[in-house]
Amino acid sequence: MGLEVRAVKQTPTPQRTYWHLEKLDRRPSDYDIGSSSVLYYLPRGFEVKVPLDAWYATHQRSSPFVVRDGERFRDPRETTYSKYTELQQTKEAFVDGLLRQAEEAGRDALLLPEWRSVLSRVLPTLRYPVHGLQMIASYVAQMAPSGRIVIAGVFQAADEVRRVQRLAYRMRQLELADDRTTWQSEPAWQPTREFVEKLLVTYDWGEAFVALNLVWKPRFDELWMRQFAARAQAAGDDLLARIFLSLDEDCRWHRDWSRALVRTAIEEHAPNRETLAGWVARWTPLAQQATAQFGHLVGPEAAGAAESAARDALVSAGLPSPEGV
Repeated sequence: MGLEVRAVKQTPTPQRTYWHLEKLDRRPSDYDIGSSSVLYYLPRGFEVKVPLDAWYATHQRSSPFVVRDGERFRDPRETTYSKYTELQQTKEAFVDGLLRQAEEAGRDALLLPEWRSVLSRVLPTLRYPVHGLQMIASYVAQMAPSGRIVIAGVFQAADEVRRVQRLAYRMRQLELADDRTTWQSEPAWQPTREFVEKLLVTYDWGEAFVALNLVWKPRFDELWMRQFAARAQAAGDDLLARIFLSLDEDCRWHRDWSRALVRTAIEEHAPNRETLAGWVARWTPLAQQATAQFGHLVGPEAAGAAESAARDALVSAGLPSPEGV
């Protein structure tokens, strides 16, 4: 009597999540899903060989700032589009409320003439470097060798657009003249203009990131969003002080994600530390020169505070502070 042998059909284990997230030992978050493996061209190159490929080969893939596995970097805030819009909606509602209250209460009429004179020299001109910061952040995002860095850079650029818009809105409320001459000619602003314009033609993505987020923005943001805000508060301009402190919340996140990227990149590739420190040393003297020009507008202690902020940003990222910082 023969034995009947039946094949037992094996039920395949169902795939739990996206293929590229299978290695996670937890349920993927919205950030994991929305930020992982989003740049198709990194492992395979561009589908069509166009002149743009040579640009990326030179200024991204050949950068001395080596990011071998961009998926190791995580934005500390885990910013997604929905999270970003939710955060900014809350901030914008707050600032809109401040501006509306100022118009209804006629607070601007109470500002001292001396302070209005300071504002006329600062707010219109400040839009120019902030426009530059927006363009440079956009370039860093475009050239970054990781989707997660791209996302952080894009949202940083959006924050700078917000900053420009608020400066322009407040400028029109106060009926301040739009005079480009100050930006182009006044001696105090020329080191700032030189820094921004040189950075706009810095094409290596890594050097642009370092000069922008590690050297320039810690100083610039401390000088204007915090020190100038404090002077506004002392002058009775509570509205501008609160607007600038709201904008500074964006700037703090820029420092947070930059610090996380630097730490991750150094852990992954130790020579990055020397490369980044070299760029910091190259750009620091001009940044210091630019910061030191505004004691008459911001306050005598402002430059020192800006240097302290820059030093803290470097140390917290695991980089040495250049001599004199």
